[in-house]
Amino acid sequence: MAFISQRRIDFPMVDLAKIMYYPRFWDLAHRFYEESWEFTCGMHYNEILSDKKIAFPLVHSEAKFLHPISYGDTVECTITVTRIGETSITWHYEFRNQHRTLCWTADQVTVCTDMNEVKSKMAVPDWMRDCLAKIESS
Repeated sequence: MAFISQRRIDFPMVDLAKIMYYPRFWDLAHRFYEESWEFTCGMHYNEILSDKKIAFPLVHSEAKFLHPISYGDTVECTITVTRIGETSITWHYEFRNQHRTLCWTADQVTVCTDMNEVKSKMAVPDWMRDCLAKIESS
């Protein structure tokens, strides 16, 4: 099963052509990413960072821009986990507009680190693997 959420594209997210400004795709993806933790693990992303002291810096990102997203559109984001490694997680994103047109895809790799030692990798905890299995693609 995937995590799915949506949001409207507001004026501050678009450029002069009234389409979503390209850096906003990653910002929006991260907002959906944060929301996905409540779905998978039942906790706000801030709890992962502050209470569990686990961070996930982005170490790799590839994206395809397939169709413009316009001011006033509603974007539906689908997130799946395509791989859970020893210390990394690979996330797959798909943005579709209200007409179900595929507009953007991205594959992003995050590495698991201790908030106190963000330059050092750590193993993805077993409890987290169990949670993320909810959105792992087969």
